[in-house]
Amino acid sequence: MYMSSNRQKEKVETEKLKATLPTEAEKKEIEKLAAEKNKEIRENINITLDETKSSVHKTTEEAKKQVPQLTKAVNEYQEQSIQATKDIADNFLESQKEVINSVQSLWVPYMQNVQNMYGSYWVSPNRLTENYTRAVSNITDSTIAATRLANNFMFASMEAWKTTIQHTRDNALEFSWLNANYAKTLENLAKDNLGDYQAR
Repeated sequence: MYMSSNRQKEKVETEKLKATLPTEAEKKEIEKLAAEKNKEIRENINITLDETKSSVHKTTEEAKKQVPQLTKAVNEYQEQSIQATKDIADNFLESQKEVINSVQSLWVPYMQNVQNMYGSYWVSPNRLTENYTRAVSNITDSTIAATRLANNFMFASMEAWKTTIQHTRDNALEFSWLNANYAKTLENLAKDNLGDYQAR
């Protein structure tokens, strides 16, 4: 009797539970609403992604329009630095020419007297002038070489940046591809699991 009472209770509980479960028509309606909601969400996501893509295209097109200005700015920088180096070298050489002429006109008679007195070649005014001129020439050559090195460094940095951007682009494409494949795999797994669940 106790068992029949338990069975009866189980039967009542089962009936109550069945009453709370949706009917086939309600299940179809729920599935229809869920499909519509999923479709709406997917459309909203696609619209948002398309807007983002459009924004990215717009931004990159604007950046492309600025490339000639940036190229012009780099070219102007190089021309200015080359011209400045030339001007510095020219001004330095002119000032040194004046210094040499002034010193030579002042010291030549004095040094010739000293040389005649002691007969020393190494203190010759011509020798001093020649050594000084070589020093000035070396300074000028060093300045020009330093400017050339700075320009080469700038171009090397630009090339390295260009390579970095290309690698970043390639890696981003690869990650996007992996992400899309991962999402498709998850979708297929979910569909398989849902199919298995519905088959029960």
